[in-house]
Amino acid sequence: MTLPIRLLAIDIDGTLLNSQFTISAPDLAALRRVNELGIELLLCTGRRHTFALPISEQLGFDHWLCSSNGAVTRSNRGESFHSDVLPVGTARALVAHMKEFRGSTVLTFDKETKGALVVERTDEMAGSVGRWLETNAPFIDHVTPIEDCLTCDPLQAMFCGTIERMKKVENVLSRFQQLDELTVLKTQYDYRDLCLLDVLRRDCSKGHALERWAQSRGIGNHEIMAIGDNYNDVEMLEIAGYPVIMGNACAELKQNGWTETLTNDESGVSAALEQVLGREVVAQ
Repeated sequence: MTLPIRLLAIDIDGTLLNSQFTISAPDLAALRRVNELGIELLLCTGRRHTFALPISEQLGFDHWLCSSNGAVTRSNRGESFHSDVLPVGTARALVAHMKEFRGSTVLTFDKETKGALVVERTDEMAGSVGRWLETNAPFIDHVTPIEDCLTCDPLQAMFCGTIERMKKVENVLSRFQQLDELTVLKTQYDYRDLCLLDVLRRDCSKGHALERWAQSRGIGNHEIMAIGDNYNDVEMLEIAGYPVIMGNACAELKQNGWTETLTNDESGVSAALEQVLGREVVAQ
C-alpha cells in the first residue's frame, strides 16, 4: 500500500486531548492503526517531556515526542535525539527585564526531579493554571530571587496568566534588547481566559524540531501531516505537506486556508486521518 504520508506530527492539548483532557476511543484507535501502517508519530507539545508522558503512554506503542515547544526531542522510552537550551546569560537578562511579572514566571530545566520547574512565587498564576501547579507540585522549586536558580542553561522561560495580563507581558517583552536571540511562542485559550508565552532560544519551535527529525529519517516535508489548534503550532503546520487544524482552533489559524477537521470533542484527529488516508484504511 502506497501512503501519502510517512510522518504524523500531532499536538496534545486542544488536539489529541478533548475538553475532558482524555483521548477519545476513535482517536486512540486511529493512531494505533497509523502505527500499524508504519507511519511514524511525533507528539509535538508545549508540555515538558515528563508531563507529556502520561498521555504518551496511553498510545501503547513506541514513538517520539517533541516537548517544551521544540526544545527537546526524546522517545517515550527516554532515548534523546536533540535539545535546545536558552543560554543562561540570556535567561538572566530576560528575567531581570521582566521583573514586574515575577508572579507569572516559570523557568523550565531538562530534568525529571524537583527543580525541573522553578518559580519565585505563583500568586498571579493560581487562578489561571491552578490545576497545572497542583499536578506538577513535585517538580516545582521556589527560589527567591529566581535568578539564583540560573546556574545552568534552562530550556525556556514561561509567562502565564490571563489574556489581558499577558498582553502587558508581550508589550514589555517586545522592548527586551536581546529579543533577536529568542523565539516567543504563544498558546491561548479564550474560553479559559488563559495565555501562555514560552520564550526559547532563537529558531527553537515545534516546526524546527519536526523538520530536523524528518530530515534525519529521510522524510520530505511533502510526506508530513501535522495537526494542531493554536498559535504555537503554526511553524509545524507551515512545513507539513498536509496541514490540518482542529475545528476548535483559534480564529487566526482558520485564516490560513489549512484543512479544518472536527473539534477535539468530536474526535477530530481520527476524522482528519480518515480524510487523508481514507476511511477504509483507518477503520480496518
